[in-house]
Amino acid sequence: MVGGGVRSGKSAFALRRAMGLGARRVFVATAQPFDDEMRDRIARHQAERAAEFATIEEPLAVPERLAALTDVDVVLIDCLTLWLSNLLLRGDDEPVIAAAVARLAEVLATRRFHVVLVTNEVGMGIVPESALGRLFRDVAGRAHQELAACADEVYFAALGLVLKLKPSELVAAPGGEVP
Repeated sequence: MVGGGVRSGKSAFALRRAMGLGARRVFVATAQPFDDEMRDRIARHQAERAAEFATIEEPLAVPERLAALTDVDVVLIDCLTLWLSNLLLRGDDEPVIAAAVARLAEVLATRRFHVVLVTNEVGMGIVPESALGRLFRDVAGRAHQELAACADEVYFAALGLVLKLKPSELVAAPGGEVP
């Protein structure tokens, strides 16, 4: 799992990490092209990785698509927070999204290939003004905790630097418990 802020270096790190995990690579893109700027952005990203990854555009059914993959060495999912926002904007409520995150965790636990999961850290800023923004922040924070707990490795990107959080000598365990 690779998290961090916008333009922190997380996606570039995740791409390099995935490329070192095997030759049969799949990129699961969760972005949706709602406007021309986003269509251009998606096209640029596809062109940048075209020779290195097969691309699957999947904004909603990420656990199902991941579970169906075979004959791959590594899957890069970019990004978790876009997937969560897609579910929220579709109208899914918090329990439905929590179940989808749990399903993703189950699929990740039984996979037969490496998975690199990119996500945006959204809980380090101000409290969002809208109810939807606060719900998104809370849903993302809970998903991060659940998925980081089951990840073999967790990295945090900031300022173009990447810090390995797990495995490491952390001071507090999940839930704030002192080890």
